[in-house]
Amino acid sequence: LGIRKALGLFANLRPVKLAPALLEASTLKPEVLAGVDLLVVRELTGGIYFGPRQEATADDPTAFDTMLYTQPEIERVTRLAAAAARGRSGRLASVDKANVLASSRLWRRVVTEVVRAEFPDVELEHVLVDAMAMHLIRRPSAYDVVLAENLFGDILTDEASMLAGSMGLLPSASLGTDLNGHGHPRGLYEPIHGSAPDIAGKGVANPLAAILSAAMLLRHSLGMENEAQAVERAVESVLADGLRTGDIAWGAKEILGTVEMGAAVVSRLTAIN
Repeated sequence: LGIRKALGLFANLRPVKLAPALLEASTLKPEVLAGVDLLVVRELTGGIYFGPRQEATADDPTAFDTMLYTQPEIERVTRLAAAAARGRSGRLASVDKANVLASSRLWRRVVTEVVRAEFPDVELEHVLVDAMAMHLIRRPSAYDVVLAENLFGDILTDEASMLAGSMGLLPSASLGTDLNGHGHPRGLYEPIHGSAPDIAGKGVANPLAAILSAAMLLRHSLGMENEAQAVERAVESVLADGLRTGDIAWGAKEILGTVEMGAAVVSRLTAIN
C-alpha cells in the first residue's frame, strides 16, 4: 500500500484473457469461458484501505474503517478505464454498491458525468458489486472493461483470476499520473500471485504471468504495442503446443520447469521476430 501511495499509482489493470488451449484448466465449464477477454480496472489509492480508521483496544473494543472517496480520485480512474474501453469494445461496466453506500452514490454520479461528457461513444453500465460477483461466474464473457473502487476491485480481480485456472497466468499493471521520458505513465508491473515461498528455489513456478507483465510494460509505459503483442503471441504459441508448468498441467504434452518454460517462450518470440 505504501509503494502505491508514494508513487501515485492510482489504477491497477488486470487483464483476464483465456487461451483456447486452457479452457479445460478452469473449474468452470468451457462453454461458460469461451470468449472471455476482460480488463478489470481497480482504483488503488482511495477507499477503505486509506480512509480514517481506528483499532480496537482493551478499553474501547470498537474498530472502524472508512470508505472515503473524492471526486478527483474517481474522475481520473474513470478516464483511464473509459479510454481503455474506447480502445477495445466500447463497453464499460462500473461496479458499486450505490443502493447502500454514500461513497458508491458519489462514485456512480461521477463516473456517469465523466463518461457522458468526455466519452460519449462508450456504452456505460452500472452493476452492483454483489451482482457482478455472480455475473463473473455465470456469464463472464458478457463484460469487457470493468471499473471498480479499491475494496470491490480487490475482491473481484481475485475472483476473475480464477477464470483462467491459475494465478500463474495473469499479469498486472499499476499506473500513475507521472509520465516517463517516453510520454507514457510510469508503472509497476508484476504478476498477481504472491511470492510462493513454499516452492522457492524448486524451479517449478509458472513464469508466464511475469512474462506477460513485461508485455504490459512494453504497451503502457513504453508505447511498444507491436512488441507487446509479439510477447503475448509467443506465450499463446507455447500453450497451444501443449507445453505446461505443473499448475496448469491439464492436457499437457510436456510439463516444464520455470527455466524451461521461459526458454520456450523466448524461442517462440525469436521466431516471431
